[in-house]
Amino acid sequence: MKKYFAFIILFLAAAATFAQTTITSSSVTFKVKNLGIMTDGKFGDVKATIKFDPSHLDSSNIDAFIDASSVNTDNDTRDDHLKGQKFFDVDKYPQITMKSTGFQKKGSGFSGKFNLTIKGITKPVDVPFTYVEANGKADFNGSFKISRRDFNVGGNSMVLGDEVTVNIKVQTAK
Repeated sequence: MKKYFAFIILFLAAAATFAQTTITSSSVTFKVKNLGIMTDGKFGDVKATIKFDPSHLDSSNIDAFIDASSVNTDNDTRDDHLKGQKFFDVDKYPQITMKSTGFQKKGSGFSGKFNLTIKGITKPVDVPFTYVEANGKADFNGSFKISRRDFNVGGNSMVLGDEVTVNIKVQTAK
C-alpha cells in the first residue's frame, strides 16, 4: 500500500510541474487596416487548458477558447458590426478556438502548430512564441498573421485589409 501511495504522490507532483492551467492574465489583440488606417482591437474572454513543458514538447498541449462576443475595438458601433453575420457571426459561432498539434524549439523560443477555428472554418497556423518561467509564473508571448478571408470574416470588403496580425500574451501560475 505504501508503494502505491508513494507512486500517487510522485505522479501528482510530476503532473503539477507539467500543467499550467490557471491563467493569471491574458491578452489577445489584433490589428488590421481599415480604410488605410491600422485599426486594433482585443478579445476579453480567453480560457485555455495549458500543459506545456519545454523539456517534453511531444506531450505538451494547449487548447484555447475565446468568446467571440468579447471583441472590443473601443467603438460600440463597430463592435456590434463585428459581432454580426458578415464578420464573426457570434450568434451562430460563439467561440474562436486554437488547438495545438505540435511544438518545436526554434532558436531562443518555440513554434507551435495550431488548428485555428473561426466561424466554423479550421485552418492550420504556425505561432512563434517565447516562454519564460520566473517567480512561480510562466509567460507565453506569440504573434502570427492570418488572412481574414480564409475564415470568411468581413466578406469582400474593399476597404478592409486582408492580413490580420494577432498577438497573444498569457501568464499562468506554475
